[in-house]
Amino acid sequence: MAPLAPPRPRTAPEAARPAPVRPAAPATPPVRPVEPVRPAQPAPAPEADAPIGAVQPAKPVVRRPVVRPVDADEAPDGPPCPACGTPNLPGRRFCRRCAEPLQAKEEAEPLPWWRTVWPFRRRVRVRSGRALRRILLVLAVVGLLFLGFLFLPAGRVLFEDVRDKLGGTAEISPAGVSASGSAPGHPAGAAIDGLTNKYWSAPTLGSSLTCTFATPFRLVGVVVHTGASKEPEEFRREPRPIRAELVVETADGTVHEKKLTFNDKPGPQEVRTGISDVVSVRLVLREAAGQDGGRPIAVGEVEFFKRT
Repeated sequence: MAPLAPPRPRTAPEAARPAPVRPAAPATPPVRPVEPVRPAQPAPAPEADAPIGAVQPAKPVVRRPVVRPVDADEAPDGPPCPACGTPNLPGRRFCRRCAEPLQAKEEAEPLPWWRTVWPFRRRVRVRSGRALRRILLVLAVVGLLFLGFLFLPAGRVLFEDVRDKLGGTAEISPAGVSASGSAPGHPAGAAIDGLTNKYWSAPTLGSSLTCTFATPFRLVGVVVHTGASKEPEEFRREPRPIRAELVVETADGTVHEKKLTFNDKPGPQEVRTGISDVVSVRLVLREAAGQDGGRPIAVGEVEFFKRT
């Protein structure tokens, strides 16, 4: 039997040593697979006949206001602003703080008295009634000139002539008729009876036919039918006047003379007169056609027309 080994002496237990700390490995993100880069393919060319679609317009961009920098040496020693009282340089037109105009508006001069009466008075609104006032002023001036023109003789004649042309006419019958001479069977009354187959027969040249009227009137015109008839054969058979003189007397005694020339053919021949306040008309024969052997001169009808 083998001998036993002697026992070892007891020693104090060793203290536990701390285990070494290893640094932790940094966390790495997961690696994604890289996709292969494909070459960009060109966009397909538009077809020639393909319609072009609407394009939306771009949005407008408002420009920002540019602020003018104030000079550092600008001394506020000018006149104060009437709105905020901020002093400004003498050359400025608007306040540098509130942008109010620095120059005061000039007050209008007081209107004359006639401008305060309608329609010349000033209105509250700008240019209100100005055109109307000008039109009324022009009309007033034209009216005054027209009234002044009427007081002149030439203006009165022109005014009455315009009224004759614009107004109507009506036949007026004489109140009485007389002649300086007449052939038997053809008295003076045959010239105003309204019939052309009866006539006044004047014995010689210089004979006259006088017609009187009851009340004065405006004589617009006279219509004379020369010859014995309106039929050509009977017209050529008798002598007829081709030149005469019309003597018109007015209510104030004024006498107007007018020379007449007739066409040597049957039918009415109009003579415009335009004389106011007529009371009598005398027709004097001066020349005749077809007067052989001293035969009497035939005047078929004489008509007078007034203004209505």
